[in-house]
Amino acid sequence: MLKFIFLFISMMCFIGEWGVIQIMLFLGSFMFMMCCYHDFSLTSLGFGLGMDYLSYVLILLSIWIVGLILVSSVKINFLNNFPLMFLFSNLALLVFLILTFSSLDYLLFYISFEASLIPTLILILGWGYQPERIQAGVYMLFYTLFGSLPLLISLVSLYIFSGSSTFFLLMKVNSVNFVSSIWFFSSIMAFVVKLPMYLFHLWLPKAHVEAPVAGSMILAGVLLKLGGYGLIRLMPVFSEVSKLFSSVLVSLGILGGALVSFICLRQVDMKSLIAYSSVAHMGLVLAGLVSFSWWGMNGAIVVMIGHGLCSSGLFCLANMVYERVGSRSLLINKGLMNFMPSMALWWFLLSIGNMGAPPSLNLLGEINLIVSMVSWSKVTMVGLGLLMFFSASYTLYMYSMSQHGLFFNSLYACCSGKVREFLVLSLHWIPLNVLLLKSNLILFF
Repeated sequence: MLKFIFLFISMMCFIGEWGVIQIMLFLGSFMFMMCCYHDFSLTSLGFGLGMDYLSYVLILLSIWIVGLILVSSVKINFLNNFPLMFLFSNLALLVFLILTFSSLDYLLFYISFEASLIPTLILILGWGYQPERIQAGVYMLFYTLFGSLPLLISLVSLYIFSGSSTFFLLMKVNSVNFVSSIWFFSSIMAFVVKLPMYLFHLWLPKAHVEAPVAGSMILAGVLLKLGGYGLIRLMPVFSEVSKLFSSVLVSLGILGGALVSFICLRQVDMKSLIAYSSVAHMGLVLAGLVSFSWWGMNGAIVVMIGHGLCSSGLFCLANMVYERVGSRSLLINKGLMNFMPSMALWWFLLSIGNMGAPPSLNLLGEINLIVSMVSWSKVTMVGLGLLMFFSASYTLYMYSMSQHGLFFNSLYACCSGKVREFLVLSLHWIPLNVLLLKSNLILFF
């Protein structure tokens, strides 16, 4: 693990060479893929670092998404818009993400989990489009910090009682009383905000709308997965209390997802619609995680991976339209099939992936989650039916509103698509659909 961390730190020596860093990132992800041929459990790699299959898949996703970010953000290099600082921020974020997913110590995990907020904030504030990005950055900062201080106090308390902060050596909180309930909620709050759960999700659409394409891709692709990963690692410590409150979290996840789907149907901003769809997907992930079943855990992880690839690709597409038309409004971006006919296929492919059509990973994950939810309680079928129906509705709404209709008559011509853009979109779509053929790479519980 350390050799990969040192590889990405050493990339900062080539900070002026955009192309060299792109090639090194894709080579690094290829070398990391070779690890999947070794069957490993949670193995200690020294210096408080270790890796199991869950960490492996999420680290691979992080490296892949950061590589794609650099390919899709070459305009920053062309315009000479502080490209060195941009590269440094992305590489620093990647190192923090790898440390988060590979740490075997809760305190190291907490430090790297919080440190990933700083490069993201720099990306939003430095390369965002509008003055409102300052407000969006403050929203994201304070929402995250609101949940993180109780988590730190909780982890220090667990360390004091257990004498260790290593995974699997922590004391289990088996008592079910008022204090343990408060302790449980203060521990999971940081992850619930990061996920984000409905009621704590307002920072996400603001951050996505104001962020550059790199910020949106890393937020949707990897940073939302930090919340799910943290819940998987911390839930076993509070197994008794979490069983008591699982019905509350499942209800918030499913009904919140259904309500957010209604909100999606009245969005006119492309990026805002894709951001709200992330909240709906993550609500389903939360419900699967707290159902404490094999199906729920597997389904949540598969949806996290599938959503990371699909949502990131949709943000790429929205940015390509924004670069040509100068607007993200669905009222202006109509009839894009006439202007960018070759992009219409990619809109279609990524849209059906977003709604969970075959053969995408989202379909596999959602089947697992539906099985776990229905086996947990038959009542959840009502919320699941609403969630699935309206997630298909808002995706079709986004596709038909943007591709069909009369085009904006002040537009005369635009480039249908560059090879670089097709490369980025295909590198999102191919793993999203081909991984289904060998899904045991990500089904590991």
